[in-house]
Amino acid sequence: MSEIASAKTGQDRRMLLIVSVLTVCFFAVSNLPWNLDDYDQAKQAFVSFQMIGQQRWLYQTTPDEGTKASGGRHSPHHINSKPPAVAWVSAALYQLTHSWDFAWRFPSFAAALALAVLVFRGARTFGDLPALYALAAFGLNLLSVRLATLEKILTRTSWTTRDRVALFAVLTAAMFVKGPIVWAFVLPPLVLYQLLRNWRPDFPNAWSGCVPWMASFALFCLWVIFGIRFIDGFYEDVILNEFGARFHEGIHRSQPLLFYIPHLLQKFAPWSLLIIGLLVVALRKTKAATGKWLGNLSPEMFWLITWALGGIVVMSLIPSKRVDRVFPAIPPLCLLLAAQIEVFMADNVIRARRIAEFAIIFAAIFTGAYAAMRVADGYRDHRDALVKFGGEVRRIATAEHLRYEILPGRDESLLLYLQRPRFYTRITEPTAAPPGLDALVVPLDEEPWRSGKFPYRVTVEKKSEHPSSYGFLTLPRR
Repeated sequence: MSEIASAKTGQDRRMLLIVSVLTVCFFAVSNLPWNLDDYDQAKQAFVSFQMIGQQRWLYQTTPDEGTKASGGRHSPHHINSKPPAVAWVSAALYQLTHSWDFAWRFPSFAAALALAVLVFRGARTFGDLPALYALAAFGLNLLSVRLATLEKILTRTSWTTRDRVALFAVLTAAMFVKGPIVWAFVLPPLVLYQLLRNWRPDFPNAWSGCVPWMASFALFCLWVIFGIRFIDGFYEDVILNEFGARFHEGIHRSQPLLFYIPHLLQKFAPWSLLIIGLLVVALRKTKAATGKWLGNLSPEMFWLITWALGGIVVMSLIPSKRVDRVFPAIPPLCLLLAAQIEVFMADNVIRARRIAEFAIIFAAIFTGAYAAMRVADGYRDHRDALVKFGGEVRRIATAEHLRYEILPGRDESLLLYLQRPRFYTRITEPTAAPPGLDALVVPLDEEPWRSGKFPYRVTVEKKSEHPSSYGFLTLPRR
């Protein structure tokens, strides 16, 4: 028996090593992109650029500062609507490394790895094999802080002052990363769990008290109040357009109520299907035994179910939706899978191991094929075209001592590739160039720059859902 157990332990370690290596590789491909064009990456990177270059540490603008407001998304001031915590990290990394490429790309990669470690450690409470499931589910899917509360439920211990201070720090960090929307993934399941304790008095208390929550919210409110009071455009851009407009159709694109469900089923496969399958098995088993499935749930299982589903339900009720906004539901889904596997192993360990091996192999192939396809598409569509263009323009400008500016275009990230603080808005034609300006980067899909009359030094065409093209034009000497 000892030899069999040793063999299984060695097999689990090899599987853990394989899953860990694949997770790091896939995270590197997904979180260290060639460009900063996806979602809000360009805006977040630009904020840190402003912090270092212009010392704007608390309130920043978008890359469109100085241009006219359009589409109702911003006031003429173009105040950045995101809290500054992520940009603080990038700014600190730049001060240490003096590399913007590293400072902009590394935080998301490091955060993904740190979260993978936390998910694995949290799932170890259910056993080694369930923890392996949880890590594989987190790392091997197409997507890729309430662990303290889960720990309190599992250990049946009360909250100490040290625990509350740690919770306050985590909540404050979350507030300054995403704002009060993080409460959608925190409070609803916690309130539901506490209400269920009236029916199930054996459930331990999960409430930490009001102080950590109110203190973190108070700090965030100070940032908001000072912004409204002292920053022109903050109320319009942050309060009305960024926050308030999420709850009605108009500025932000509205999606159907069940928008997130099919996306999670597809992007979290095969783990989403395995969670549903194990749930069906548990329902059939308990119904045959007692017919009271909820009454047999353990406190930690109920907490994980409410944690995983609570945020999805709340976010689904908000009209403005985007796939990445429901990503915080992934870690609790991984832990829920680990808890389900622990229950399943009680009946059939061998079958659980076989399912684990099959699911991990399938997920590795599925996710690996998707990552390879993304890389191949990137090479074929030249996703790094703007990056190379920016590098070539900076090389020419440095070699020939040219002073250049960038005219407003579709791609906000162009400012970062060319390391300029804002678009240039005081020129419409080359003949109107002011003294002291030697060259321009212009959008070739706009007049008069697409007329073919100008001798561009370098041009680039970006192929994407919203294609664009730019040229580097040397201005005539006065």
